[in-house]
Amino acid sequence: MTARLKQKTSSKLALAGVAVVVAAISAACGSEVYEVPVETPIAAKLDVSAFQRVLVAGFVAGGSDDLDANQETVRLLRSQLRTKSSGLRVIDADPMQLIDIAQEQSKAAASAENAAPPDGLAVRTAQTADSAVSTLPQKIKDEKDLEPYDRLFANTAYWKRIGEEYQNPLIVTGTVLFMPRTSSGLVTRETEVYDGLGRRRVVPTRVYMERKGFMLRPKFIFIDGRTGATISSLARREEVLYNAQNETPALSSYFELMDRIVPDFLGTLSTQKIKGTRVLLK
Repeated sequence: MTARLKQKTSSKLALAGVAVVVAAISAACGSEVYEVPVETPIAAKLDVSAFQRVLVAGFVAGGSDDLDANQETVRLLRSQLRTKSSGLRVIDADPMQLIDIAQEQSKAAASAENAAPPDGLAVRTAQTADSAVSTLPQKIKDEKDLEPYDRLFANTAYWKRIGEEYQNPLIVTGTVLFMPRTSSGLVTRETEVYDGLGRRRVVPTRVYMERKGFMLRPKFIFIDGRTGATISSLARREEVLYNAQNETPALSSYFELMDRIVPDFLGTLSTQKIKGTRVLLK
C-alpha cells in the first residue's frame, strides 16, 4: 500500500514537471497552453457483482474509553457506502456487539465439548468453560487482546445464519483499535530568523518535543453472506500526534485518521476515479 502511494506521488510530481517544461517551451514559441481535467477509473479490488446488499455488521473494538469505536465505525462506513459506492444497498440495522457475541459462543462451545462428563468431573468441566471464556478479554486494551477474537470471524455457520437473516448480503465486519499514543524526541520545526539587515529567513531546526495523539488500527473483514466464508480482508494502521499542550478531542482525531483510511476501504468494493489534468498545446 505504501509503495502504491509513493508511486502515485512520483507520477504526480513527474506530470507537474512535464507541465512546467511544456509551458516554458510553449511560451517561447508563442503557443497557447490548455489544462484539460481528466478522470482515471481505478477498478475495485473485490468483485462484489454477486451481491445487491451490504451489511456493515459491527466490529470488535476497544482501546479508548473516550469513543465507541464500534458504533462510530459502523455509522461512518454506512454513510460512505451510501454516498460514494454504487450498486450495493446499505442495510440499516443496529451495530452488532461482537465482543458479547464472541463471549457467548466461546462459553457455549466449551459447555458442548464437556457435556455429560463422567462422575467427579463436573467441577472441572465448569472451570474449563469459565477458562475458555476468560481467554477472550472483555475489555480490549491493545492489539494482543484482539487476537483471540479471530475465531469469531472463522465461524462460518454463524455468519451464514446472519446472511440468511439479511437476504445473503456482503457482510463487512472486523476489528477496530483506537487508543492514545504518546511520543517524545527530536522533531524538525521551521523557525524565522533575521539577519543584520532585517531580512527574514525560515530555517529548519531540531527541537526536543513531547507529543500525544491517537493510533487507529482497523481490520476490515469481508464475508460472503451466502456461505459465511471470508472473502478478503484489509488492515490499516494510522496515527496522529500533536503538541502535548494541544487538547484535541478523541472524536476529531478518529475522523482525521479515518479520512486517510476510507478511500482504501471504498476502493476495495467499488470503482473509484482519480482526478488529474493533462496539458494540451494549440
